[in-house]
Amino acid sequence: MTTAETHKSSGMGKDLAIYLCMLVLAGIQFVIAFQNISAQQMLERMLIVAILEAGLALLFFMHLADNRGLRWFVIIFTVAVILGMQYGWTDSFRIANGVTWAK
Repeated sequence: MTTAETHKSSGMGKDLAIYLCMLVLAGIQFVIAFQNISAQQMLERMLIVAILEAGLALLFFMHLADNRGLRWFVIIFTVAVILGMQYGWTDSFRIANGVTWAK
């Protein structure tokens, strides 16, 4: 094994760098929370930072950056679950509002 392979397999430096990036993103969220901005602007900024933070956590702490097959499985499974949840919305509206032709 060469030194490059040994360094790549240990990954401690990469994990520490990702951890520090996550700490910086948490600090950015703290700064955004105490800014004097509207709720809409705060929601947009916090959502962007949260998506970045979640992406980093998924890619590196769940090892999705290393395993291409697992990454595609998670993406396809997540999309399927979201589409399945959207399928139920029409029934929910029917239950809440009643059937239109019955009124």
